[in-house]
Amino acid sequence: MGGKYVRIMPYEPRNPHHLRYVADFNPSPERYKLMEDIVLRICHYLGYDFNTVELALRDGVPYAIDFCNPAPDAEVSSVGQENFDWVVETAATYAIEKALEHKDNVDNLTWGDYIKKSAAKKKLYK
Repeated sequence: MGGKYVRIMPYEPRNPHHLRYVADFNPSPERYKLMEDIVLRICHYLGYDFNTVELALRDGVPYAIDFCNPAPDAEVSSVGQENFDWVVETAATYAIEKALEHKDNVDNLTWGDYIKKSAAKKKLYK
């Protein structure tokens, strides 16, 4: 959220619906940092202020499998109370930050590299 707030929500699709966000997943600090970095890179590139990025682990390597969810499901019955509380608190914090940073007569939107480069007819990759 906001290009800086990341919450890793372990997910186990084989669990019953109400228990899917209850998973035994404790990544090492290095793996957590890698996952966080992947999420932030994707969101910065797309220019998303609010997004979910789904990562699947295969042989311990995280792969982005779904990353275009700018209106993600954050319903308490889906993600659980603890995750829901984080989403609400973080969204409020970010909304306040954006309101305080607002500048009149200026484009205050978040534009990712994808849109900026596309609009300028530049290569999307290095």
